[in-house]
Amino acid sequence: MFTSTERKSPRNLRQRVQTVVIAGLWAGALVLAGLTVVAWLSAPAKAAPANASAAAPASAPVKLKTPSGIGRDATPAELSAWDIDVRPDFKGLPKGQGSVADGQKLFDARCASCHGTFGESNEVFNPLVGGTTADDIKTGHVASLRANNQPVRTTLMKVDTISTIWDYIRRAMPWNAPRSLTPDEVYAVTAYILNLGEIVPADFVLSDKNIGDVQKRMPNRNGMTRAHGMWRVGDKPDTHNKACMQDCPEAGIVTSALPAYARDAHGDLAAQNRIIGPVRGVDTKLPPLSGTAAQNASVRRTAALVTLGMTSPDAPAQTAAATSPAATLADKNGCLACHGVTDKKIGPAFSEVATKYHGQSEAAEKLVAKIRAGGAGNWGSMPMPPQAQVAETDVRTMVDWILRGAH
Repeated sequence: MFTSTERKSPRNLRQRVQTVVIAGLWAGALVLAGLTVVAWLSAPAKAAPANASAAAPASAPVKLKTPSGIGRDATPAELSAWDIDVRPDFKGLPKGQGSVADGQKLFDARCASCHGTFGESNEVFNPLVGGTTADDIKTGHVASLRANNQPVRTTLMKVDTISTIWDYIRRAMPWNAPRSLTPDEVYAVTAYILNLGEIVPADFVLSDKNIGDVQKRMPNRNGMTRAHGMWRVGDKPDTHNKACMQDCPEAGIVTSALPAYARDAHGDLAAQNRIIGPVRGVDTKLPPLSGTAAQNASVRRTAALVTLGMTSPDAPAQTAAATSPAATLADKNGCLACHGVTDKKIGPAFSEVATKYHGQSEAAEKLVAKIRAGGAGNWGSMPMPPQAQVAETDVRTMVDWILRGAH
């Protein structure tokens, strides 16, 4: 038998080992702390700032170093390509000039197909010009906005700053080739629109030097209030109410609606919106839908697919994957905004084009040339702007699709 002393000896041995290990760890920690203090004392002292104000504030932003090999700084040219906004005080406006006469030529060639020859069309977009008077230019308030006797709100009625017009044209126009106009061309087109509104004379040359003087003649320059927090940070807020979130009505009450005469002012919205997701455009060619939200969404989706030539009116809705490559190109390049597959819009339906050129050996070459050069007179008075920005291979793909009946 083992004695009681012999039974306890293994336990005592473990305790001794643990004690030695802990002592070793403490010793190592003390050595490391000592080396750190020595290194800190031997480092060269940095000069303190002359006064407390010279030191960087505690809240100063910290510049993070980009890991090696990842990314690079943007070049000045890349930054300037994005920094194109023009403020109401004209900061950011590039140097340049353009005459009313030059603007008319550009407008007829690249803008009239959507806005009308004199900016008065209500077929594709709302009119640019109309509804303002000489008295409005004097007062800076558009009287027809208050009297509500103008059936359509035009751009020159609503906008209060000329910089808004200039900046929008530069960013988004023409619709089929945004940002393709030079600064001088933007000045010219803007000058022509202002001349249509009788804001500047026919021989006027708009430039970065005199645009501030023209601002003083904008019809609605005093029609927008700036005394609110959206315009001046720290000013009074736009709203003061607090949401109660109690006794909410089960259904919303419609207090305003698009008038019937303006329902199709922008064409078929169902064909201009994406056909996926919860929000889809309304088929503005038809009366308003009266079903539930889910039922209306299904009807709108089908209407959009029919307009795009992706299904027939009596066929169930199909997915966007059924679109042919040529139809995708037509949609991508904005062709379907002016041409329906079977329905005439601003321009002829593709099925009409196929019928007209059926059996002609040189039909493809004729259509390619017409699309790239633009023109008017073959299908009515509304001109088609040149589509030189579209690759010729894509144009030929779409032309072949159109001549085969767009299916």
